[in-house]
Amino acid sequence: MAELVVDTKKIISNIRDIQEFLDSKNRLWSLIPKVLCGNEEVLERILIPDIVKGIHSIGDSRISNLQAIKNVNPDIVTMYIKPPAIPLVPEVVAVSDISLNTSLETILAIENECIKQDKFHEVIIMIEMGELREGVMRDKVVEFYEYIFNLTRVDVIGIGTNMGCMYGIEPTYDKLIQLALFKELIEAKFKKKMKLVSGGSSINLMMLNSNRIPSNINHLRIGEAVFFGTTPLDEKQFMNLHTDVFVYKGNIIEMEEKETIPDGNFTPGNIGHTHETDTLNSSDEAIKIQKAIVDFGILDVDFNDITALDKNLNFVGTTSDMTVYEVPKGKGKKQYKVGDTFDYSASYMGVAKLMNSKFIEKIII
Repeated sequence: MAELVVDTKKIISNIRDIQEFLDSKNRLWSLIPKVLCGNEEVLERILIPDIVKGIHSIGDSRISNLQAIKNVNPDIVTMYIKPPAIPLVPEVVAVSDISLNTSLETILAIENECIKQDKFHEVIIMIEMGELREGVMRDKVVEFYEYIFNLTRVDVIGIGTNMGCMYGIEPTYDKLIQLALFKELIEAKFKKKMKLVSGGSSINLMMLNSNRIPSNINHLRIGEAVFFGTTPLDEKQFMNLHTDVFVYKGNIIEMEEKETIPDGNFTPGNIGHTHETDTLNSSDEAIKIQKAIVDFGILDVDFNDITALDKNLNFVGTTSDMTVYEVPKGKGKKQYKVGDTFDYSASYMGVAKLMNSKFIEKIII
Protein backbone atom coordinates (compact mmCIF):
# COMPACT_ATOMS: atom_id res chain seq x y z
CA MET A 1 0.00 0.00 0.00
CA ALA A 2 1.29 3.46 -0.89
CA GLU A 3 1.79 5.69 2.13
CA LEU A 4 1.90 9.31 3.17
CA VAL A 5 4.47 10.16 5.85
CA VAL A 6 3.46 13.11 8.06
CA ASP A 7 6.16 14.72 10.19
CA THR A 8 4.33 16.31 13.12
CA LYS A 9 7.54 17.67 14.65
CA LYS A 10 7.97 19.86 11.58
CA ILE A 11 4.34 21.00 11.78
CA ILE A 12 4.85 21.99 15.42
CA SER A 13 8.06 23.83 14.53
CA ASN A 14 6.20 25.77 11.81
CA ILE A 15 3.37 26.62 14.20
CA ARG A 16 5.83 28.00 16.74
CA ASP A 17 7.72 30.04 14.14
CA ILE A 18 4.50 31.54 12.73
CA GLN A 19 3.24 32.28 16.24
CA GLU A 20 6.47 34.11 17.05
CA PHE A 21 6.30 36.04 13.77
CA LEU A 22 2.67 37.09 14.23
CA ASP A 23 3.29 38.04 17.86
CA SER A 24 6.05 40.34 16.65
CA LYS A 25 3.56 41.95 14.27
CA ASN A 26 0.82 42.14 16.95
CA ARG A 27 -1.59 39.97 14.90
CA LEU A 28 -3.99 37.19 15.90
CA TRP A 29 -4.45 34.08 13.81
CA SER A 30 -6.53 30.98 13.29
CA LEU A 31 -4.83 27.70 12.42
CA ILE A 32 -6.61 26.02 9.48
CA PRO A 33 -5.73 22.28 9.43
CA LYS A 34 -8.30 21.28 6.79
CA VAL A 35 -5.58 19.60 4.67
CA LEU A 36 -5.42 16.94 7.42
CA CYS A 37 -9.03 15.92 6.72
CA GLY A 38 -9.75 15.48 10.42
CA ASN A 39 -7.01 12.90 11.04
CA GLU A 40 -7.17 12.63 14.81
CA GLU A 41 -3.75 11.02 15.20
CA VAL A 42 -2.09 14.11 13.72
CA LEU A 43 -4.44 16.51 15.52
CA GLU A 44 -3.67 14.86 18.87
CA ARG A 45 0.02 15.57 18.39
CA ILE A 46 -0.25 19.20 17.32
CA LEU A 47 -3.31 20.54 19.16
CA ILE A 48 -1.81 20.32 22.63
CA PRO A 49 -2.11 23.27 25.04
CA ASP A 50 1.57 24.20 24.98
CA ILE A 51 1.53 24.44 21.17
CA VAL A 52 -1.81 26.18 20.54
CA LYS A 53 -1.96 28.47 23.58
CA GLY A 54 -1.25 31.57 21.47
CA ILE A 55 -3.62 30.71 18.65
CA HIS A 56 -6.98 32.51 18.55
CA SER A 57 -8.94 29.54 17.12
CA ILE A 58 -8.79 26.43 14.94
CA GLY A 59 -10.79 26.53 11.72
CA ASP A 60 -12.07 24.09 9.14
CA SER A 61 -14.66 23.93 6.36
CA ARG A 62 -15.98 20.44 7.22
CA ILE A 63 -18.24 19.63 10.15
CA SER A 64 -16.63 16.22 10.69
CA ASN A 65 -13.18 17.81 10.84
CA LEU A 66 -14.34 20.32 13.45
CA GLN A 67 -15.84 17.47 15.47
CA ALA A 68 -12.48 15.69 15.31
CA ILE A 69 -10.80 18.85 16.62
CA LYS A 70 -13.28 19.04 19.52
CA ASN A 71 -12.75 15.34 20.22
CA VAL A 72 -9.03 15.95 20.56
CA ASN A 73 -9.28 19.16 22.58
CA PRO A 74 -12.79 20.26 23.70
CA ASP A 75 -11.46 23.56 25.05
CA ILE A 76 -10.24 24.80 21.67
CA VAL A 77 -12.22 27.64 20.08
CA THR A 78 -13.37 26.37 16.68
CA MET A 79 -14.27 28.31 13.54
CA TYR A 80 -16.37 27.14 10.60
CA ILE A 81 -14.62 28.90 7.73
CA LYS A 82 -17.24 28.96 5.00
CA PRO A 83 -20.82 30.22 4.96
CA PRO A 84 -22.91 27.38 6.40
CA ALA A 85 -25.59 25.65 4.38
CA ILE A 86 -28.86 26.13 6.25
CA PRO A 87 -29.49 22.36 6.72
CA LEU A 88 -26.10 22.18 8.47
CA VAL A 89 -26.79 25.03 10.90
CA PRO A 90 -27.64 22.74 13.87
CA GLU A 91 -24.30 20.96 13.49
CA VAL A 92 -22.40 24.21 12.92
CA VAL A 93 -23.80 25.63 16.15
CA ALA A 94 -23.03 22.40 17.98
CA VAL A 95 -19.35 22.07 17.00
CA SER A 96 -18.15 25.58 16.14
CA ASP A 97 -17.88 28.67 18.30
CA ILE A 98 -17.45 31.05 15.34
CA SER A 99 -18.54 30.94 11.71
CA LEU A 100 -17.92 33.06 8.60
CA ASN A 101 -21.17 34.28 7.08
CA THR A 102 -22.59 36.19 4.11
CA SER A 103 -26.33 35.44 4.23
CA LEU A 104 -28.99 37.06 6.42
CA GLU A 105 -31.17 33.96 6.14
CA THR A 106 -28.37 31.79 7.45
CA ILE A 107 -27.55 34.12 10.34
CA LEU A 108 -31.22 34.17 11.39
CA ALA A 109 -31.21 30.35 11.23
CA ILE A 110 -28.13 30.35 13.48
CA GLU A 111 -29.90 32.69 15.93
CA ASN A 112 -32.92 30.37 16.11
CA GLU A 113 -30.73 27.29 16.50
CA CYS A 114 -28.77 28.94 19.30
CA ILE A 115 -32.04 29.49 21.15
CA LYS A 116 -32.89 25.80 20.71
CA GLN A 117 -29.46 24.66 21.91
CA ASP A 118 -29.22 27.37 24.58
CA LYS A 119 -25.93 28.56 23.17
CA PHE A 120 -24.28 31.72 21.91
CA HIS A 121 -22.45 31.93 18.60
CA GLU A 122 -20.00 34.43 17.12
CA VAL A 123 -19.91 35.41 13.45
CA ILE A 124 -17.52 37.20 11.13
CA ILE A 125 -19.17 38.82 8.11
CA MET A 126 -17.20 38.27 4.90
CA ILE A 127 -17.06 41.16 2.42
CA GLU A 128 -16.52 40.79 -1.33
CA MET A 129 -13.22 42.45 -2.26
CA GLY A 130 -12.67 41.20 -5.80
CA GLU A 131 -12.14 37.42 -5.54
CA LEU A 132 -15.81 36.81 -6.45
CA ARG A 133 -16.24 33.90 -4.12
CA GLU A 134 -18.04 34.40 -0.78
CA GLY A 135 -18.75 37.91 0.47
CA VAL A 136 -21.42 40.59 0.94
CA MET A 137 -21.21 43.13 -1.87
CA ARG A 138 -19.54 46.33 -0.72
CA ASP A 139 -22.48 48.58 -1.53
CA LYS A 140 -24.74 46.46 0.71
CA VAL A 141 -22.52 46.14 3.77
CA VAL A 142 -24.14 48.87 5.90
CA GLU A 143 -27.66 47.66 5.07
CA PHE A 144 -26.58 44.10 5.92
CA TYR A 145 -25.33 45.08 9.36
CA GLU A 146 -28.53 46.94 10.22
CA TYR A 147 -30.33 43.59 10.39
CA ILE A 148 -27.93 41.63 12.54
CA PHE A 149 -26.73 43.82 15.39
CA ASN A 150 -29.95 43.36 17.36
CA LEU A 151 -29.80 39.59 17.55
CA THR A 152 -29.62 38.14 21.06
CA ARG A 153 -27.72 34.89 20.55
CA VAL A 154 -25.47 35.81 17.64
CA ASP A 155 -22.59 38.15 18.36
CA VAL A 156 -20.98 39.87 15.36
CA ILE A 157 -17.28 39.97 16.29
CA GLY A 158 -15.73 41.10 13.03
CA ILE A 159 -15.48 41.46 9.30
CA GLY A 160 -13.28 39.59 6.88
CA THR A 161 -12.46 38.87 3.29
CA ASN A 162 -11.03 36.09 1.16
CA MET A 163 -8.56 36.56 -1.68
CA GLY A 164 -6.36 34.24 -3.65
CA CYS A 165 -8.42 31.03 -3.42
CA MET A 166 -10.47 30.91 -6.64
CA TYR A 167 -9.10 33.43 -9.14
CA GLY A 168 -5.87 34.08 -7.28
CA ILE A 169 -6.58 37.78 -6.77
CA GLU A 170 -3.66 39.39 -4.98
CA PRO A 171 -4.44 41.00 -1.60
CA THR A 172 -3.10 44.50 -2.21
CA TYR A 173 -2.67 47.28 0.33
CA ASP A 174 -5.49 49.24 -1.34
CA LYS A 175 -7.94 46.36 -0.98
CA LEU A 176 -7.03 45.80 2.65
CA ILE A 177 -7.33 49.54 3.38
CA GLN A 178 -10.89 49.33 2.04
CA LEU A 179 -11.60 46.46 4.44
CA ALA A 180 -10.14 48.46 7.33
CA LEU A 181 -12.30 51.45 6.39
CA PHE A 182 -15.42 49.29 6.49
CA LYS A 183 -14.52 48.44 10.09
CA GLU A 184 -14.29 52.16 10.93
CA LEU A 185 -17.57 52.89 9.15
CA ILE A 186 -19.49 50.10 10.88
CA GLU A 187 -18.13 50.94 14.32
CA ALA A 188 -18.96 54.64 13.90
CA LYS A 189 -22.48 54.09 12.57
CA PHE A 190 -23.62 51.31 14.89
CA LYS A 191 -21.49 52.07 17.97
CA LYS A 192 -20.34 48.43 17.98
CA LYS A 193 -16.75 47.30 18.40
CA MET A 194 -15.32 44.90 15.81
CA LYS A 195 -12.86 42.63 17.59
CA LEU A 196 -11.49 41.02 14.45
CA VAL A 197 -10.69 42.25 10.96
CA SER A 198 -9.75 39.00 9.24
CA GLY A 199 -7.70 40.06 6.24
CA GLY A 200 -6.91 36.77 4.60
CA SER A 201 -4.66 33.74 4.76
CA SER A 202 -1.10 32.54 4.21
CA ILE A 203 -1.14 34.64 1.04
CA ASN A 204 -0.86 37.77 3.21
CA LEU A 205 2.27 36.75 5.11
CA MET A 206 4.74 38.27 2.66
CA MET A 207 2.87 41.59 2.84
CA LEU A 208 2.90 41.46 6.62
CA ASN A 209 6.61 40.67 6.62
CA SER A 210 7.30 43.86 4.65
CA ASN A 211 4.84 45.92 6.75
CA ARG A 212 2.40 46.42 3.86
CA ILE A 213 -0.76 45.46 5.76
CA PRO A 214 -2.85 48.16 7.47
CA SER A 215 -2.66 48.07 11.25
CA ASN A 216 -6.42 47.51 11.56
CA ILE A 217 -6.10 44.12 9.84
CA ASN A 218 -5.51 42.16 13.02
CA HIS A 219 -6.33 38.54 12.13
CA LEU A 220 -5.26 35.95 9.54
CA ARG A 221 -6.45 32.41 8.75
CA ILE A 222 -3.35 30.32 8.08
CA GLY A 223 -3.05 26.78 6.77
CA GLU A 224 -0.63 26.47 3.86
CA ALA A 225 2.32 28.13 5.60
CA VAL A 226 1.98 25.79 8.58
CA PHE A 227 1.76 22.57 6.60
CA PHE A 228 3.85 23.40 3.53
CA GLY A 229 6.11 26.24 4.65
CA THR A 230 5.10 28.36 1.66
CA THR A 231 2.76 31.21 0.75
CA PRO A 232 0.28 30.93 -2.15
CA LEU A 233 1.38 34.26 -3.62
CA ASP A 234 4.65 32.89 -4.97
CA GLU A 235 4.74 29.25 -3.68
CA LYS A 236 8.17 29.99 -2.19
CA GLN A 237 9.41 29.09 1.27
CA PHE A 238 8.39 31.64 3.91
CA MET A 239 11.09 32.47 6.43
CA ASN A 240 12.79 29.20 7.36
CA LEU A 241 9.63 27.11 7.64
CA HIS A 242 9.78 23.40 6.89
CA THR A 243 8.60 22.62 3.36
CA ASP A 244 8.89 18.82 3.67
CA VAL A 245 6.22 17.99 6.26
CA PHE A 246 4.67 15.43 3.87
CA VAL A 247 6.46 12.74 1.84
CA TYR A 248 4.41 10.41 -0.35
CA LYS A 249 5.81 6.93 -1.07
CA GLY A 250 4.68 4.60 -3.84
CA ASN A 251 5.80 0.96 -3.84
CA ILE A 252 7.36 -0.49 -6.98
CA ILE A 253 5.36 -3.62 -7.83
CA GLU A 254 6.90 -4.36 -11.22
CA MET A 255 10.12 -3.42 -13.03
CA GLU A 256 10.52 -4.58 -16.62
CA GLU A 257 11.87 -3.47 -19.98
CA LYS A 258 8.89 -2.80 -22.19
CA GLU A 259 8.22 -1.10 -25.48
CA THR A 260 7.11 2.48 -25.72
CA ILE A 261 4.25 1.72 -28.14
CA PRO A 262 1.30 -0.53 -27.17
CA ASP A 263 0.71 -3.53 -29.43
CA GLY A 264 -2.70 -3.40 -31.08
CA ASN A 265 -5.36 -1.00 -32.26
CA PHE A 266 -6.03 2.11 -30.17
CA THR A 267 -9.59 2.51 -28.90
CA PRO A 268 -11.40 5.27 -26.99
CA GLY A 269 -12.23 2.79 -24.21
CA ASN A 270 -9.18 3.41 -22.04
CA ILE A 271 -9.66 4.96 -18.61
CA GLY A 272 -6.03 5.93 -18.10
CA HIS A 273 -3.96 9.03 -18.73
CA THR A 274 -0.66 8.83 -20.56
CA HIS A 275 2.07 11.33 -21.24
CA GLU A 276 2.00 10.58 -24.96
CA THR A 277 -1.79 10.30 -25.47
CA ASP A 278 -1.97 12.89 -28.25
CA THR A 279 1.13 11.75 -30.15
CA LEU A 280 1.08 7.94 -30.07
CA ASN A 281 -0.23 5.88 -32.94
CA SER A 282 0.17 2.23 -33.79
CA SER A 283 2.49 2.93 -36.74
CA ASP A 284 5.17 4.62 -34.61
CA GLU A 285 8.46 2.80 -34.14
CA ALA A 286 8.73 1.28 -30.67
CA ILE A 287 11.83 1.20 -28.55
CA LYS A 288 12.39 -0.56 -25.24
CA ILE A 289 12.71 1.35 -21.98
CA GLN A 290 12.78 0.29 -18.35
CA LYS A 291 9.35 0.79 -16.84
CA ALA A 292 8.35 0.67 -13.18
CA ILE A 293 4.78 0.28 -11.95
CA VAL A 294 3.89 1.79 -8.57
CA ASP A 295 0.88 0.93 -6.44
CA PHE A 296 -1.34 3.99 -6.71
CA GLY A 297 -3.49 5.60 -9.36
CA ILE A 298 -6.05 8.25 -10.21
CA LEU A 299 -8.37 7.16 -7.40
CA ASP A 300 -5.65 8.03 -4.89
CA VAL A 301 -4.17 11.26 -6.23
CA ASP A 302 -4.00 13.35 -9.39
CA PHE A 303 -0.55 12.75 -10.90
CA ASN A 304 -0.33 16.50 -11.58
CA ASP A 305 -0.40 17.11 -7.82
CA ILE A 306 2.71 15.08 -7.00
CA THR A 307 6.36 15.51 -8.02
CA ALA A 308 8.90 12.69 -7.91
CA LEU A 309 11.91 13.63 -5.78
CA ASP A 310 14.11 11.72 -8.21
CA LYS A 311 14.13 14.12 -11.17
CA ASN A 312 15.31 11.37 -13.52
CA LEU A 313 11.99 9.54 -13.37
CA ASN A 314 9.70 10.17 -16.33
CA PHE A 315 5.93 9.83 -16.04
CA VAL A 316 4.51 7.38 -18.60
CA GLY A 317 0.88 6.88 -17.60
CA THR A 318 -1.64 6.18 -14.87
CA THR A 319 -4.88 4.26 -14.40
CA SER A 320 -7.29 3.89 -11.51
CA ASP A 321 -4.87 2.10 -9.20
CA MET A 322 -1.45 1.84 -10.91
CA THR A 323 1.01 4.39 -12.30
CA VAL A 324 3.91 3.80 -14.67
CA TYR A 325 7.26 5.60 -14.81
CA GLU A 326 10.27 5.27 -17.07
CA VAL A 327 13.41 4.63 -15.01
CA PRO A 328 16.45 5.76 -17.01
CA LYS A 329 19.56 3.62 -16.84
CA GLY A 330 23.13 4.74 -16.87
CA LYS A 331 25.90 6.30 -14.87
CA GLY A 332 24.69 8.59 -12.11
CA LYS A 333 21.14 7.30 -12.28
CA LYS A 334 19.69 5.65 -9.18
CA GLN A 335 18.82 2.02 -9.76
CA TYR A 336 15.58 0.60 -8.40
CA LYS A 337 14.11 -2.86 -7.90
CA VAL A 338 10.75 -4.33 -7.01
CA GLY A 339 10.08 -3.56 -3.35
CA ASP A 340 11.75 -0.14 -3.47
CA THR A 341 9.73 3.08 -3.31
CA PHE A 342 9.50 6.25 -5.34
CA ASP A 343 9.27 9.28 -3.07
CA TYR A 344 7.23 12.37 -3.94
CA SER A 345 6.43 15.83 -2.71
CA ALA A 346 2.77 16.77 -3.05
CA SER A 347 0.84 19.99 -3.54
CA TYR A 348 -1.80 21.19 -1.09
CA MET A 349 -4.55 19.52 -3.11
CA GLY A 350 -2.44 16.40 -3.51
CA VAL A 351 -1.95 16.02 0.24
CA ALA A 352 -5.64 16.72 0.90
CA LYS A 353 -6.68 13.94 -1.48
CA LEU A 354 -4.14 11.53 -0.03
CA MET A 355 -5.20 12.29 3.55
CA ASN A 356 -8.80 11.73 2.51
CA SER A 357 -8.13 8.42 0.74
CA LYS A 358 -8.87 5.26 2.69
CA PHE A 359 -6.51 3.41 0.35
CA ILE A 360 -3.40 5.34 1.44
CA GLU A 361 -1.65 4.42 4.68
CA LYS A 362 -0.76 7.36 6.90
CA ILE A 363 2.55 7.12 8.72
CA ILE A 364 2.57 9.70 11.52
CA ILE A 365 5.99 10.53 12.96
